[in-house]
Amino acid sequence: MRLLAIAFIWVGCAVAWVILGATLVHRTSEVGDALDSQVHALWGPPGRQSPPRAVYHATEITKETVTTNSATADPIQQVVERERLIDKPLLLDGSEISVDFTLAHRQKGLLWFPTYGVRFEGEYAFKNPSEEQQAVWLSFPLGSQKTSFDDFHVVDALGHAVPYRVVEGTATWESSFEPGERKRFRVGYRTRGTSSWQYMTAEDAGEVRNFELTMTTSFPNVDFPLGTTSPTRHAVHGNRWEGQWSFKSLISGSPIGIAMPQLLNPGPLASKVTFFAPLSLLFFFFVVAILATVHKREMHPMHYLLLGCAFFAFHLLFAYLVDRVAVVPSFVIASVVSLFLVVTYARLFVGWCFALREMGLSQLIYLVLFSLTFFWEGFTGLSVTIGAIITLFVVMQITGRVDWSSLGARHRNRAAPPSLVAEAGM
Repeated sequence: MRLLAIAFIWVGCAVAWVILGATLVHRTSEVGDALDSQVHALWGPPGRQSPPRAVYHATEITKETVTTNSATADPIQQVVERERLIDKPLLLDGSEISVDFTLAHRQKGLLWFPTYGVRFEGEYAFKNPSEEQQAVWLSFPLGSQKTSFDDFHVVDALGHAVPYRVVEGTATWESSFEPGERKRFRVGYRTRGTSSWQYMTAEDAGEVRNFELTMTTSFPNVDFPLGTTSPTRHAVHGNRWEGQWSFKSLISGSPIGIAMPQLLNPGPLASKVTFFAPLSLLFFFFVVAILATVHKREMHPMHYLLLGCAFFAFHLLFAYLVDRVAVVPSFVIASVVSLFLVVTYARLFVGWCFALREMGLSQLIYLVLFSLTFFWEGFTGLSVTIGAIITLFVVMQITGRVDWSSLGARHRNRAAPPSLVAEAGM
């Protein structure tokens, strides 16, 4: 009956943790989309920059066969030539780009958002492929309408400002190209964004010639989004990272991209730790029950209930502290409070020595250290496995010489009425 009562207490605690974990998931997901919109409105969406385009108008002559019907004669077919204007692209003959990022993490609710400021400078060369002078229209896409640009400028090879106008998110300007002439323009701006930034090397898997992009960041840990082109060389200098993408001639539709480093999000972390709690409590109950039996300490199921409540206090306090306090201080405060509850309560019925050494150490291992493994994503499962094996080894070594039959008889004698115990002694 004692084991059934303890098992019932563990199930009740597990249900409470499931409810708390579901509440954390709901709190995180409910406001997640709204927070995304708020952060994007303040700092801009993920950045995306495409290369400029240059076109000139050319006349194209097409031939069409026209059939003329007549009531008195057979239909007459004749070939008619028509003229129409088409856009002919200029070859993007060179790109020299520098991009510098400054990272700033912003917390809203239970989530951290990696925001950044970026300084973009790009020098582009276009070549007139025709043998005639052409009036060329150049356009530079500015991306999402939610993105704001500061100090946007266009200058020519001599450093003179080029007048431009912005129409539907695209900066456009006009320039005259002599036959076969190659001209360079520099475009620059400052803007802000969130999470990631990409540069489209070429539209529709086109050819990229004489391309060089240099990227610098204010942080050393750089990641690249899936499907992007890796740098040709990169290095870390102190707390800064620098990478270069250099191509003489490249045919690829893959962009160049960077993902900002993500801080540990309090909401998802707290929910994972909470859903893991029943396993943590199971280990604790198992070890404490074994040690109490070996050291002849009596523990009532009510003791296990209140110990489970002290465990639950850790997750409840941690779940609501991370709204107001940083993750690490919240974790430390919740751990100290829970350890204090367990040790000061247990010393009343098992003494200070057992409460501090056996129970306090067990809680430190199975609650605090196991929960701490969630701070290093990918190592939790391995840590639990190693902890379970070590626990099994320690328990086997401690109980290897215990006479379980005599312990069982002693418990039966204590549970039996005194008259029956006396008769058994006769």
